[in-house]
Amino acid sequence: MGHLLLVTLIWAFSFNLIGVVLAGQVDSYFAVLTRVLLAGAVFLPLTRIRGVPPRLALWIALAGALQFGITYVCLYLSFRVLTVAEVLLFTVLTPLHVTLIDDALQRRFRPWALLAAAVAVLGAVVIRYDGLSGDYLRGFLLLQLANGTFAAGQVLYRHQMRKTKLELPLSRSFGYFFLGALVVVLPAWLLLGNSEQLPHTAAQWWTLLWMGLVATALGQFWWNKGATRVDAGTLAVMNNLTVPVGLALNALIWQLDADLGRLLFGGGLIVASLWINRRGAVPAR
Repeated sequence: MGHLLLVTLIWAFSFNLIGVVLAGQVDSYFAVLTRVLLAGAVFLPLTRIRGVPPRLALWIALAGALQFGITYVCLYLSFRVLTVAEVLLFTVLTPLHVTLIDDALQRRFRPWALLAAAVAVLGAVVIRYDGLSGDYLRGFLLLQLANGTFAAGQVLYRHQMRKTKLELPLSRSFGYFFLGALVVVLPAWLLLGNSEQLPHTAAQWWTLLWMGLVATALGQFWWNKGATRVDAGTLAVMNNLTVPVGLALNALIWQLDADLGRLLFGGGLIVASLWINRRGAVPAR
């Protein structure tokens, strides 16, 4: 679980960077495309054809298309019809998607894992809920598609890598992940991007460099690697741990307002959901 905790910190910090440096100033599709290209530049030279079954390479590419490509396209489209608070609220359903998709693949139903995911969702809602506007159905559906594809990418990668015994290190096959993401993100930029809203300051370029090389390349790799080493219930809960960590960093570094009571209570629920999942995984005696 160490990989997941480390990436949680990276993504929580990166989320704040996006809000402070990039949001509303740099075209979103260009930012996502830059992240994929930089991450691909890291992993594609390491990627091997020999030793990676073609079927597995396609599965990894599909995970990248789902977890990064479609997810981020839907996320940025949702900002056109939702407030930031609504976007944050609707993304907290990701753990439920993770649990249900994994159970569907395994052809089973685990109530403890579902309960843990539900408690994690409740904790994130406590932290993030700030009321809803009237017209949000379209945005809600877009974000549920984003939640579903983000969850599906994680679960599919975890499922395939645990099922396939590779002699190569995982880093030798992860380039296919970003090839799959590029198949989605490049057309999105060409069709929807704004070429007049490109980075124009050093801070924006440095932020994109961080996002591509650290948050995307290392972050996605470590997150998916960590996903192969934990059960699906823990993976579902970890998807919401970024919520209290991100808000805490937001308050500590940028000194922005945060409701500490809600943060502590919601964060406590998320931590409790980890215990619930672990309790359910212990065989009855």
